Amino acid sequence: MAYTEVTAERLRQWFMEHHVEFVEKRMMGGLCFMVNDKMCIGLDIDKDKQKDRLMVRLDPQVEQEALKRKGAKPMDFTGRPMKGYVFVDEGGFQNEKDLNYWIQLAIDFNPKAKVSKKRNK
Repeated sequence: MAYTEVTAERLRQWFMEHHVEFVEKRMMGGLCFMVNDKMCIGLDIDKDKQKDRLMVRLDPQVEQEALKRKGAKPMDFTGRPMKGYVFVDEGGFQNEKDLNYWIQLAIDFNPKAKVSKKRNK
């Protein structure tokens, strides 16, 4: 499995409790939560640690500050970090306060985020 269902359910619960409409999409080997047709936050497994990690889309202006938090690191698939995205290891979102922080950062940026171009199939 690409992530644990327990963590996915925690994310779903947050969105439902905060009355945020979302759509789940399987992508990038994990699960992404889309808000307003934009990737907001995702979940996958850190292949080295075999533990859940979040993929958080956030305002590039707050990225350096966010990277100071426990478990956060630049999101890097190719050897070049993606600006405005961070990975958060499981230790950085174990408690509800920390999970709320990461989801709220993603939600706050969502209105400013660009919609990805649709690919022709």
